[in-house]
Amino acid sequence: MAESNMQSVAQELPVETGVERKDRRKLSEMLTQIVASTHVLYGKVRGVHWNVVGPSFYSLHKMTEEQYEDLHSANDDMAERIRAIGFNAPTGLSTMIKNSIITDETELLSTEEMIRELVEDHEKMAKLLREGVNEADSVDDPTTADMLTARIGVHEEAAWMLRATLA
Repeated sequence: MAESNMQSVAQELPVETGVERKDRRKLSEMLTQIVASTHVLYGKVRGVHWNVVGPSFYSLHKMTEEQYEDLHSANDDMAERIRAIGFNAPTGLSTMIKNSIITDETELLSTEEMIRELVEDHEKMAKLLREGVNEADSVDDPTTADMLTARIGVHEEAAWMLRATLA
């Protein structure tokens, strides 16, 4: 009887694309922090989406829906990038929270407080992504650098839109 592939566990993969293993390892650690932070931010944005109230309800409800859908898709791409450079992507909520620069929400805030926190979180993500771009550039990985560079603008725009909503 053939052995089941369902028993397989993801492992580090041998990758020979011109970036040294130690450099790919360091880059995967940066990407893990980005994936974890994006995952926690995704959860917070969903929480705002579900709990926003007030005169800006409809626009904030729609805006946060667009943001969490984008975060979900982008995070999948970044986690798959970790796999493509040979390492395991993070898994489990505790791992995400432990590796995140974004703090998990522990209580329901007012709409204004939730939006202010999201502005700060998107700005933190833009800064973290800049560090990731520098890391990718330092090991000559333009694919990762380009992916992360595109994400910087997304977070800056999200912060701007949320900030403008509060004005």
